[in-house]
Amino acid sequence: MAKELFFDKAKAEEIGAIYGTPFYVYDEEGIRKAARGLKKAFSWNKNFKEYYAVKACANPFILEILKEEGCGADCSSYTELMMAEAVGFSGKEIMFSSNVTPAADFEYARKLGAYINLDDITMIDFLKEHGGIPETVCVRYNPGGDFKLGNAIMGTPGESKYGMTGEQIFEAVSKLKALGVNKFGIHAFLASNTTEKTYYASLAEILFKLITEVTEKTGAVFEFVNLSGGIGIPYRPEEKEADIEYIGSSVREKYEKVLKGTPNYGCAIYTELGRYMTGPYGVLVARAIHEKNIYKQYIGLDACAANLMRPAMYGAYHHITVLGKEKERCDHKYDITGGLCENNDKFAIDRMLPKIDIGDLLAIHDAGAHGFVMGYNYNGKLHCPEILLKKDGSFKLIRRAETPDDYFATFDFTDFFKKK
Repeated sequence: MAKELFFDKAKAEEIGAIYGTPFYVYDEEGIRKAARGLKKAFSWNKNFKEYYAVKACANPFILEILKEEGCGADCSSYTELMMAEAVGFSGKEIMFSSNVTPAADFEYARKLGAYINLDDITMIDFLKEHGGIPETVCVRYNPGGDFKLGNAIMGTPGESKYGMTGEQIFEAVSKLKALGVNKFGIHAFLASNTTEKTYYASLAEILFKLITEVTEKTGAVFEFVNLSGGIGIPYRPEEKEADIEYIGSSVREKYEKVLKGTPNYGCAIYTELGRYMTGPYGVLVARAIHEKNIYKQYIGLDACAANLMRPAMYGAYHHITVLGKEKERCDHKYDITGGLCENNDKFAIDRMLPKIDIGDLLAIHDAGAHGFVMGYNYNGKLHCPEILLKKDGSFKLIRRAETPDDYFATFDFTDFFKKK
């Protein structure tokens, strides 16, 4: 089965002629449509807001697009906060969700006026000393055990390092109230990359019931419920997309059922979607530069796991299109590899594809989230450029390629790499 692309071989060759290969290319129109579709699905909630997970695609040009679409920024580190501020996010447009947090990160987040999402009860005193306790605080919940939908295990929060136990949530809220907090948020992340349409509603019901009980016991009122991320994308062509309209309406049903008539009715719904928002709208384009035939047939690309590590790290599937050969029979079995000195540096194993010739361009799909950002410099490999493709077919550079000078920049205090 095939997967559609938002560009063709001619456009890829045009970009490659200017910026070389490999490169990432992003679909501006697709990203905007995803943001608008999500907003429409939750329009029943007056103060709904998507806080885009910056870690998924940390590029200011992408963040600027999402800001224009009314999104906020979900940050988890000092430098992500810096990027959010540079783009123009401020105050409650920023959700700071971190763990094992350095003091400087909390202090910067407080300076920006961001929402603080506390991962652990011990962070209350730590935040008090480093930045101070704000008027509104969010607490992160971990119910433990397995998270099931029917008989299917969707996640194992009991194995996760994130969040507080239920008992700790009550204790944390009481302690924060005593420190002057008068508005609260609740947050949880129980499953990753699921297109199961009942996931968000099931999570929402858990959190709605929890805040109802917390309010009854402590008097604390919740300003928002943050459903975090977890809504996935169809990496394989036979998989179905998440039905965002259904997801939004099913959360609304739980909202009305559990919260109506309680002090928390009217609280905002927030999300922190990264993969759903940009994943399908980013593609890694690389060129076939070597062919090797030993016990298996290998095609070597000018990209490697340093450009996209999900297949090597997780064994993740990413669909591959040989540009210009979309209609040809997939009658050749290949391992598609990069040039790292690691045997797991493979984008695909035993993948049936059309015959690949040296010089062909390959498009590796669904790399718009947790793609470029997870790159690294092992073997001295350098980061490739990022390109934004606009609706009218024009494109622009949104991150230049890394150079050897960039790679050696942290040795600028030595004489080793001074230009002669």
